[in-house]
Amino acid sequence: MNSWQKVSLALALISASFLAGIGIFIAERSLLGILLCLFGAIMTPGLGFMLKKRFVNK
Repeated sequence: MNSWQKVSLALALISASFLAGIGIFIAERSLLGILLCLFGAIMTPGLGFMLKKRFVNK
């Protein structure tokens, strides 16, 4: 497993936890938690795409 795959795996796990958090906060009826997890779920893959451009295109 090369370094990019480790970073990609970590970002995928973080993104999945944000998506699970959305479901948890929906059950808790916490609008702030939903919005924070939604923001994280959008930003994490975006960060992954930005890092992929740097790591893979060297």
